[in-house]
Amino acid sequence: MNEHVRLVIEDRVLCITLNRPEKKNALTQEMYMVMTAALEEAANSDDVRAVLITGSGDSYTSGNDINDFRGPSSGEPTVGPLGFGDRLLRFQKPVVAAVNGLAVGIGATMLLHCDLIYAAQDARFRFPFVDLGLVPEMASSLLMPRLVGYHRAAELVLLGGFFTADEAKEVGLVNLVLPPGALLDHAVGAAKTLAAKPPEALAQTRSLLRGDLAPLLARKRQESEIFEQRRRSPETQAIFAAFITRSGR
Repeated sequence: MNEHVRLVIEDRVLCITLNRPEKKNALTQEMYMVMTAALEEAANSDDVRAVLITGSGDSYTSGNDINDFRGPSSGEPTVGPLGFGDRLLRFQKPVVAAVNGLAVGIGATMLLHCDLIYAAQDARFRFPFVDLGLVPEMASSLLMPRLVGYHRAAELVLLGGFFTADEAKEVGLVNLVLPPGALLDHAVGAAKTLAAKPPEALAQTRSLLRGDLAPLLARKRQESEIFEQRRRSPETQAIFAAFITRSGR
């Protein structure tokens, strides 16, 4: 197990805790691999009926580690953010998110594929893709306008500024905003409640609520192709280099 991802199963709930607080839980290739494998195992295990994702320290996750973005593409869709995104999008058991702090990039877009999202009062969200020379991923370019309407989605994604937990709740990205000390207990309770329900009825109801996944998968593929082109572009590589210089990473 990667030290930066903690996995605990209790009462048929798999809790995935991102545990790289010194880097705001920025996600590395290894972390993606651990999370993807955990979801794959959970999908096929009777011991897991719900999943909870949270972070340690003051962040949920600040997104992908920029150093990973600077390297050559692995060419493998089964690892990294592509593999994790596919596994989460296709996952057939309920997923609860406890957003304990900063949720940036994929830390925000992954929430669009969770069923229940709870946030601490001091959590902050951001879609920084344009500022990084990139485009959104995880089918968020389709899901955000569906969720909040085109003009609000454009404000959040094109301008790319931070927004608060209360604002996230206002637009429907978050179910409930809680005091930091109450967040995890509430999220765990909700996950355990889901895990105790009849699993087949729960899965079928969830499938009906989510609808046809084909458009999401098609948009995700389209985003991924453009994302990779942008990632390798001189414009974006220069932005990454400047970011690393400023942050001292």
